[in-house]
Amino acid sequence: MIFLDTSAIYALADRGDSNHGQALEAFRRLWEDNEDVLVHSYVLVEAAALLQRRLGLDSALQFLQESRQFHVHWVSSGDHEKAVGLLEERGKRGLSLVDCASFNIMRDYQVSQALTFDTDFEQEGFVIYRGHGM
Repeated sequence: MIFLDTSAIYALADRGDSNHGQALEAFRRLWEDNEDVLVHSYVLVEAAALLQRRLGLDSALQFLQESRQFHVHWVSSGDHEKAVGLLEERGKRGLSLVDCASFNIMRDYQVSQALTFDTDFEQEGFVIYRGHGM
């Protein structure tokens, strides 16, 4: 199972994004390897809002349709509180609540790899998934 972060979702959708080619290749390999994809509901909301704002409603709706193929963890009040606690503990202005929820949920699912372009995942001890040979 590989965690899918908003940064990779956006890079995949925006052909003009500097990481688009890498995201496309990594996602292709992910599907070829039949990897399950994990996201959580905060990522769905964050990614849909970003796509809608930057690329339009059609892009956001397409993503939301395609996200039905993913394993979606619906953030509970307990997950939220744990994420707030981690955000407070880390004390980094650039670290988001969504990222903190991602770190906790990845640990809960024992997922060690994330398809992301956000270096906070590496700093938190996770491996960045780029596909084989990348």
